[in-house]
Amino acid sequence: MNKYKDYSPPENLLQDRVILVTGAGQGLGSAAAMAYAKHGATVILHGRKVKKLEHVYDKIDALGKAQPVIYPLDFEKATEKDFLTFAQAIAEQLGHLDGILHNAAFLYGPSPMESQTLDQWQTLLQVNLIAPFALTKACLALLKSAPDASVIMTASTQGHRPTAYWGGFSVAKAGVEALVKMQADEWDAFSNLRINALIPGVVNTPQRAKTHPGEVKQALPQPDDLMSIYLFLMGPDSKKVNGDVILCQA
Repeated sequence: MNKYKDYSPPENLLQDRVILVTGAGQGLGSAAAMAYAKHGATVILHGRKVKKLEHVYDKIDALGKAQPVIYPLDFEKATEKDFLTFAQAIAEQLGHLDGILHNAAFLYGPSPMESQTLDQWQTLLQVNLIAPFALTKACLALLKSAPDASVIMTASTQGHRPTAYWGGFSVAKAGVEALVKMQADEWDAFSNLRINALIPGVVNTPQRAKTHPGEVKQALPQPDDLMSIYLFLMGPDSKKVNGDVILCQA
């Protein structure tokens, strides 16, 4: 359960912090980017489609808060050099990095494993597991130099409790939980570093609509309903929380 659901963040929770949000063009990523900006952060908006990122950029700009930054990158095709270049651009343009929300995800939809292809599994593992690992590693020097740095990985119910038909996506998301546990142990000696995983659950997002097209969207929890936990884990009040896998909903 989410024991932080009633958390009430102060308005200046993320003041002067630089936060990278991957998959910021829609759904939970867009909502989180907006929430972080409202609470003082300079947000780096990552995604594949510039037009979607520009829409989020305009919404943040209209708040009169710190000007966000757009950085498009296709995780499916990204190499180690691309991730290092990404981190270098953050260092050169913004000077520091205080947190990453790994929200970018990709899935094809449920199907029997016997009908899934090697190419599909490679894409699922690349986007959902390898890219978050590689980007965090590339940004590690920046995170280590921050006074208080938080990394949030997005896990999934399909990875937390695997069931039939979710194949490579389920395996990748189970890997995210293992990654978080291992990285938290390795960072235990660093009081300024922490990493946790969030499981959003059922939420009205484009990804949910892709896998459950018959649902009534208005009846589902909305991305903004989950933002208290996203803010808590990114802000300084979660300094002692490390290595947790947190369900946003019961």
